[in-house]
Amino acid sequence: MSTTFTLNGQRVTHDVDPSTPLLWVVREEFGLTGTKFGCGMAQCGACTVHVEGQAMRGCVTPLAAAAGKRVNTIESMENDKVGKAVQDAWVKNDVAQCGYCQSGQVMSATALLKKNRKPSDADIDAAMAGNVCRCGTYQRIRAAIHDAAKALA
Repeated sequence: MSTTFTLNGQRVTHDVDPSTPLLWVVREEFGLTGTKFGCGMAQCGACTVHVEGQAMRGCVTPLAAAAGKRVNTIESMENDKVGKAVQDAWVKNDVAQCGYCQSGQVMSATALLKKNRKPSDADIDAAMAGNVCRCGTYQRIRAAIHDAAKALA
């Protein structure tokens, strides 16, 4: 069965089982490896993508859920005003250590700032709660999100 959706601005169609996790389709079928596999149970956030602007865990989101919708991955954030501001703030605040979780962190932060341009610490903590950073850079993540919000003001 074919599934058609818009991936990073391009309409794509792929013939794969619609129950296949979106993460595997994005990575294996389209070669967009910025979205990472972490836990496989939607608990770490490394696989975060946007579906219609909502941050979703690609490891548990079936391809069928993307049918006819807009899907964005970390690869498209450089061309997204909010995503670019988040990425710039990440660099400025030296957020990444090992870097493995960062694509998911950036995707969650971008989704937050698209909905709330002036998030409080509590707003940030709530939006980022599903993203795990084993290196423990949570304070720098929060600072970067505040900096990105200021840059977008």
